[in-house]
Amino acid sequence: MIYLVEHFYSIQGEGKYVGTPSLFLRFGGCNMRCEGFGCREKADDGVEVVGCDTVYAVNKEHFAHNWIGISQSVELVNILELYELPDGVDIVLTGGEPLIYANDEIFVAFLEELHKRGHRITFETNGSLGVDFEKHPIYKECVFALSVKLLNSGESYTKRIRGDVIFSLASQSAEAFFKFSIDADSINLALEEEIDEIRSHSPKTKVYCMPVGGSKKEVEKNTEPLIEFCKAKGYNFSDRLHIRIWDENKGV
Repeated sequence: MIYLVEHFYSIQGEGKYVGTPSLFLRFGGCNMRCEGFGCREKADDGVEVVGCDTVYAVNKEHFAHNWIGISQSVELVNILELYELPDGVDIVLTGGEPLIYANDEIFVAFLEELHKRGHRITFETNGSLGVDFEKHPIYKECVFALSVKLLNSGESYTKRIRGDVIFSLASQSAEAFFKFSIDADSINLALEEEIDEIRSHSPKTKVYCMPVGGSKKEVEKNTEPLIEFCKAKGYNFSDRLHIRIWDENKGV
C-alpha cells in the first residue's frame, strides 16, 4: 500500500527549479524523523510532534489517519486529471520520503506513465535510500534533489549519509543536485566539513542551501546568515519561496 498525504499544483519553491510550475504529490512515511529541525505540528489527538517542516507526512503514529491509501497506479494517474495542467508540466514527488516506495510496482507503473506523458519527474529525497536502476530503468529518466541531512537534523551520521547511495543516484539519474537545509545557529557547527564530505561522493553535483523554517518568520531569520555562508563557500542560495509567500499554509 502506498500512502498519499496531499497533492497540489503550485510553483517549485526551492532548489534548482525554483519558480517552475509543478504538480506536487506528497507521500506519507519516512525513514527519518529529523527532530533537530525543531518544527512543531499539533496532531488531531492534541499531541505536539517535533520534526521537519512536513512532520505531518513523516509521523505515521499521529498523522496516518489523514493519509490516503493507494492500491492501484491509476488512482495516482487520475490525480493529474483533476488539474488543467500545461503539457509536460513538472511533477515533483516529495514526502516524507518518496523513495520508501521505490520498488513498489504501483509506484513504478505511475512513474512510467508520467514519463510516457512527457513530464519531468523530480524526487525530493534525503538521499539515504537507493533505487535499482537496472530493474527499474525509469529512474534513469528522473531528477533527484538530494536533500541529504546534516548534523543539525538530529539523525545519526550512519543513517543520514550513505556515500554509495549518493553516488548511485547522482551518477545514474538524468540529473541530480544537492539541497541542504541550514539554520543560522548551525552555520558554525562544522556543517561545511560535512557538506564537503558529502560532495566528495559526487564532486560535480551542484550545491543549493536553503534556510530551515516551517514559517515565514523562521525562514527570514535564517536567510541573511545563510546567504553570507553561501557567498563564503561558493554555494547556491535557494530561497523557500512557498513559505515566504504562503507562510505555514499547506497545499501550496
